[in-house]
Amino acid sequence: MTGAPTGGPGPLAGVVIVDLTTMLMGPYCTMLLGQLGARVIKVEPPGGDILRDIDDRDRNHLGPIYLNINRGKESIELDLRDPADYDVFARLVATADVVTHNRPPGSEKRLRVDYESLAAINPRIIVCAMYGFAANGPYGRLRAYDDVVQAVSGIAAHQSLHGPPQYVRTTLADKITGVLAVGTITAALYERERSGVGQLVEVTMLETMVHFLLAEQQGGYLYDPPRGPAGYARTNSPHRHPMRTSDGLISLLPTTDAHWHAVFRVLGRPDLIDDPRFSSITGRTENIDELYEWMGSAIAQRPTAELLAQLQEAGVPASHVNTIEDLFRDPHLTATGYFENVVHPEAGALRQPGPSFRFSRTGQPFLGPAPALNHDGDRLRAEFGLDPDGPAPSE
Repeated sequence: MTGAPTGGPGPLAGVVIVDLTTMLMGPYCTMLLGQLGARVIKVEPPGGDILRDIDDRDRNHLGPIYLNINRGKESIELDLRDPADYDVFARLVATADVVTHNRPPGSEKRLRVDYESLAAINPRIIVCAMYGFAANGPYGRLRAYDDVVQAVSGIAAHQSLHGPPQYVRTTLADKITGVLAVGTITAALYERERSGVGQLVEVTMLETMVHFLLAEQQGGYLYDPPRGPAGYARTNSPHRHPMRTSDGLISLLPTTDAHWHAVFRVLGRPDLIDDPRFSSITGRTENIDELYEWMGSAIAQRPTAELLAQLQEAGVPASHVNTIEDLFRDPHLTATGYFENVVHPEAGALRQPGPSFRFSRTGQPFLGPAPALNHDGDRLRAEFGLDPDGPAPSE
């Protein structure tokens, strides 16, 4: 990607998403759909999305996570248990393309946001239901949040093979499942262009994270019966971590023979190129702990800037190590114009992550600030032919 984003309608321009999701997984999904050009109407329950109040230092129901993952959306506050409010919701669904929700299995029928209820309003509607667990299993009706899913999916135990289980220090399950939901929704939209009818799409956190983990960690358990232990030796090595130099830290991941030959030369051990322990990817994987331990000791003797320059010149994947705070002054992110500056009418000046994708012809929109609760309620009622001050007519 070169240069700053030029803006544009985005490839999903004209697609309308009615978003019932709360917390992180669903709103992250719909924010990404907004970055792809979709119009996202956020239908919030009375009092709003609970995410509004997480780390809300200004006490204005606009916490930083909410501000980041609800950009560009329109907000209307509706109590779907109230017949008049449900009629408003039905008007939205009638002209929408997609409804997203993360209601627990069973509760969506009580609120009449299940696929059958919504398809009766709009046969072309695509409903994306995001669950913690597949509904047809014994966990199906259990509540699920990110830490719970990290635990049951094996992620937490795998984070600390040599000690007590640890959670990944970001809401990994929420965000990965949200990204998968974007893919399934766009696939369903593509299929609808051929069939003319909508469908139910179900995306589940546990199954998503098991799939994610096992991609490279299934090891001997790929075979039935198993032919060895699960896991991938390189990623599971206790010596796999950013390595300390004489004056800082670097990260590197030599993979090919050419990478490793360059590392051996840069670190003054060209003789290791022909060492049978390290001369092939099979040998290096089998002896990864010894290899990483040697590399860490050698790197510790070298200054960061000089070593990085030599490794990068030799084509070895290597970089410095950023903290979260460092990201906002990283020269690459600055040069590419990655961060977007927005002035929120209540929260003030904000600096937020931009899209990590670009479209050469359609572009993608610059998302405005996240909405205050019910910010667009009156306008949406008027747009859909409803009296902002009175009850909605029944269908």
